[in-house]
Amino acid sequence: MGLEEKLPSGFVLTTVEQVAGWARKNSVWPATFGLACCAIELMATGGPKHDLARFGMERASASPRQADLMIVAGRLSQKMAPVLRQIYDQMAEPKWVIAMGVCASSGGMFNNYAIVQGVDHVVPVDIYLPGCPPRPEMLIDAIVKLHDKIQNMKFGAHREKQIEELELRAMRTLPLIDQGAGK
Repeated sequence: MGLEEKLPSGFVLTTVEQVAGWARKNSVWPATFGLACCAIELMATGGPKHDLARFGMERASASPRQADLMIVAGRLSQKMAPVLRQIYDQMAEPKWVIAMGVCASSGGMFNNYAIVQGVDHVVPVDIYLPGCPPRPEMLIDAIVKLHDKIQNMKFGAHREKQIEELELRAMRTLPLIDQGAGK
């Protein structure tokens, strides 16, 4: 006996947040940042077999001012880190980042002075995509998960409350390794 039953058929009930979330998730334009072998898999994702166009993402933007998703594919060197940050800062809000591959996520097998040990040291990352290199199907799955995150994103005061709750939850998590055990 809810409101839905009393309305005539064909009447749509939704919120502004849901409509805006649906519009945002279906109009994500990526700024590709291919740095290594993962970039080949990223290019394959745009090809006819995997077809990013079905998600409205066929336009890979060369200009960061027209993009709202950065896909960092591959290892990030210390020299390239400031460039990555500059491009990220030039992107319009709201913006999202996918770290594609184990090198972008954690530095991978390159544990040395020249490679940044995870893109999250330079820009905030929304989705971590494992693999060396990850398959195009995995990238599509990560994009679908990001679309779900975008669809359910809150606005205004609700957004601030959601961010505050996420930060409190992150601060309450326990470390995986006891730092004082070795002393």
